[in-house]
Amino acid sequence: MSADSPRFRAVLDQFVGYTPGRPPAPAAGRTFKLSANESPYDPLPSVRAAIASAASHVNRYPDNTAAELIDALATRLGVPAGHVAVGCGSVGLAQQLLEAVGEPGAEVIYAWRSFEAYPYLTDLANATSIRVPLRDFRHDLPAMAAAITDKTRLVFVCSPNNPTGTAVTSAELTAFLDRVPADCLVVIDEAYVQYVRDPQVPDGLRVYADRPNVAVLRTFSKAYGLAGLRVGYLVGHEPVAAAVRKTMLPFTVNSIAQAAAVASLAAESELLERVELVVKERDRVRHELLGQGWTVPPTEANFVWLPLRDRSAEFTEHCDEAGLSVRPYLPDGVRITIADAEANDRLLAAAASYRHRA
Repeated sequence: MSADSPRFRAVLDQFVGYTPGRPPAPAAGRTFKLSANESPYDPLPSVRAAIASAASHVNRYPDNTAAELIDALATRLGVPAGHVAVGCGSVGLAQQLLEAVGEPGAEVIYAWRSFEAYPYLTDLANATSIRVPLRDFRHDLPAMAAAITDKTRLVFVCSPNNPTGTAVTSAELTAFLDRVPADCLVVIDEAYVQYVRDPQVPDGLRVYADRPNVAVLRTFSKAYGLAGLRVGYLVGHEPVAAAVRKTMLPFTVNSIAQAAAVASLAAESELLERVELVVKERDRVRHELLGQGWTVPPTEANFVWLPLRDRSAEFTEHCDEAGLSVRPYLPDGVRITIADAEANDRLLAAAASYRHRA
């Protein structure tokens, strides 16, 4: 940087920001984006109607308190309204949490590989990342507990984990939380909770109720199909929710997003029928990939993980040639979103042809 340029924080010189899933390359016929864990389904008619109605009032600022949405969430979840905060997706809430705890010397612990926003958001919050390697594609909670020091302010537990799809069990989480100091915040990131079918995986809302240092993150982006509107929520005890509200950029959750989220809660039974279709397709895709000879960890999310290591880039290119965009995490593996049957069949054919070629 030249002497006559504006001065910026030194961390930006090493900073690599979040990279969204790319769209598929142009190809003959239909292409499929399997790189961003989006819902393959359009919004329900009732949700589209709410969006259209709210669009008529975008000349006005949204309700900065999101009172209607928070009341709807509190009623649906059976928690006090004072325990709920909203933000620009669950990632926006993660940023708000980190801004609330981050300062020089503060440490943030998370598994790795996990949600790729954790490192750069931690850097921006002036905190230090402590990455604890996954074990068999899963959180190593005993190792994470052992990594906690008096400098640790926050621990992310991403369950189901993005990008591997694995989830922690109730017994594992309880044993972990019993080792965490009361002044260290544990954030259970449950962006994919609606896809969980393993009864051993805990519901974070039941866990948080008796633990003041536990908070839960969820989103409307995945199962509810509102990725383009960016609305998520946190459930935590009043001191946690209050801190998150203080760090929210004003009017972050726009009026259309609020209206769509409220309408989605009202239409939840219809939306969850779609989730069940995705779960069935997820199980089918994993079963067939295993049958082809691939290593595919158990997944409780709307995606599968292929730990391809040094073949990740090559497999991604192979899929691209087949009109499929998948998400490489070099040098570890490739994450593939479960979509509709046609897209999934294309993926299975591409996977089979790659193995045959290899």
